Amino acid sequence: MNISKTLMTGLSILAAGFLVGCGESDSASVSSADEVEVLFNGKDLTGWSGNPENWSVVDGTIVGTTTDENPLPYNQFLIYQGDPVEDFELAAELKLTSDGNNSGIQYRAQLRPDLGDHVVSGYQCDMHPFVWANGMLYDEKGRAILAKRGMKVVITPEGKAMQVGDLGEEPEFNTGEWSTYKITARGNHLVHEVNGVQTVDVYDHQEAEREESGVIAFQIHKGPAMKVEIRNVTLKRLPRSGLTAPEATPVPADAKPVNPPKPKAAPKEKGKEKGKEKGKAPGKAKAAVPEKPKA
Repeated sequence: MNISKTLMTGLSILAAGFLVGCGESDSASVSSADEVEVLFNGKDLTGWSGNPENWSVVDGTIVGTTTDENPLPYNQFLIYQGDPVEDFELAAELKLTSDGNNSGIQYRAQLRPDLGDHVVSGYQCDMHPFVWANGMLYDEKGRAILAKRGMKVVITPEGKAMQVGDLGEEPEFNTGEWSTYKITARGNHLVHEVNGVQTVDVYDHQEAEREESGVIAFQIHKGPAMKVEIRNVTLKRLPRSGLTAPEATPVPADAKPVNPPKPKAAPKEKGKEKGKEKGKAPGKAKAAVPEKPKA
């Protein structure tokens, strides 16, 4: 009788220990999923890689600049050196000073040293002074514009970006003032927000072109001189989601393409004979100039 009681007590203790262990494991899993990483330390560019001539930290803020005197030959990026991201929520405050230029946040991006130093390709949450482009989804070095601001979009397995809904474009955002950009990526479902307002909602079913993991980076753009300022960069990694099937996001028959084909230019009128244009007297034909030999 005493032996039975002892055995029962021992089993009870083991069971309790097992349950406590399970509880701790579940708690740790939830804690890990809810953990927010601070990607910028507010002091220097530790953990980031970019051209030091263009990127610096000033008064606790990341600053990316280009100049008219030393323009970029191609778009370049400040690239986060931590683990690649899969499913996540990323938030950052940005401010853009430019005359017609733009910036953006790359995510699930691919390193492209074959195209130059500090180059990546892939998904971008665009930061742009044009209302229709701010917060849009752009595929850098790839499919270009996938969803303009205010669009709900389904990208078909064949690669057609089709607008299936409307989120609206109001209110406008001043890119010259601090704004919070947020990106949420779960499987092939991508959502952008600016100051808490959803700007795009996209399902990407094009398996050959979509990205399911990659790096985070910030862009400086070739062209006119610009300055982008960045602060409060945070990342929450999410448990990996399954991919949404195309059948779950049907494209309505009246859906319109995000990028409708441009109308064909009207055929040019046949030109008149050389030297007989209005107001010009016919002249002698010029001798052919030999082509400059290639270096």
